[in-house]
Amino acid sequence: MFDPVTAARPASGPALRLSRALLSPWSRFSLLVVVLLGAASTMLLFEPQRLLESGWPNQLTGGTAAMLFGLAYGALTVAFVPRPLLNIAAGALFGAQTGLAAALAGTVLGAGVSFMLGRVLGQDALRTLLRGRLLTAADGVLSRHGFRSVLALRLFPGVPFAAANYCAATSRMGAPPFLLATGLGSIPNTAAYVIAGSEAASPTSPVFLTAMGFIVLSALGGALVAWRRRHRLGRDTPDN
Repeated sequence: MFDPVTAARPASGPALRLSRALLSPWSRFSLLVVVLLGAASTMLLFEPQRLLESGWPNQLTGGTAAMLFGLAYGALTVAFVPRPLLNIAAGALFGAQTGLAAALAGTVLGAGVSFMLGRVLGQDALRTLLRGRLLTAADGVLSRHGFRSVLALRLFPGVPFAAANYCAATSRMGAPPFLLATGLGSIPNTAAYVIAGSEAASPTSPVFLTAMGFIVLSALGGALVAWRRRHRLGRDTPDN
């Protein structure tokens, strides 16, 4: 009475192969590279260092200016603009307190955007590249002890900001602890640069000299921590 129902065959053909190719890990990674190169090229043409020369537009003042600066700060860090330059600009443009708030907001925003870009577009492809002994060990540390590891990286900046963001994105670390560790760990060094920027007109003042001294000491401490961590990872990880 009833005709047998023919089992549905899985879709196939050029359209399916094309969709699989576009959604493959390496296609998404290629898109990530294109996005980052485009952002970096745009920032090179924009020359954000002009903020220190020409200042913030006169029509933007108060909280609105600080909020817009924080948004621009986050976008610029994704485009690999060095954070020290942006922190100094924050202090020079808005003073120590407002500049610190804008810089920290931009830091967390930029870290979050970089983390999500790396997680969505690059994680699957980048994890296949983590075959070196040190890289594998670093991935394991971030996956197991992500919060305290990122906190140490931010407190003692021995690893570039963008590199730490994308390295964390390839691990199994969650976004909330990553952002919290970034926000807390970035306070001391960000404050030092912002204060230095706010006191740049008085380079012999005790406040400026104290901020610069802290920057130098934290850089030396970061280099020492990075050297010790590298040797510990190399010693604790068995040879392949």
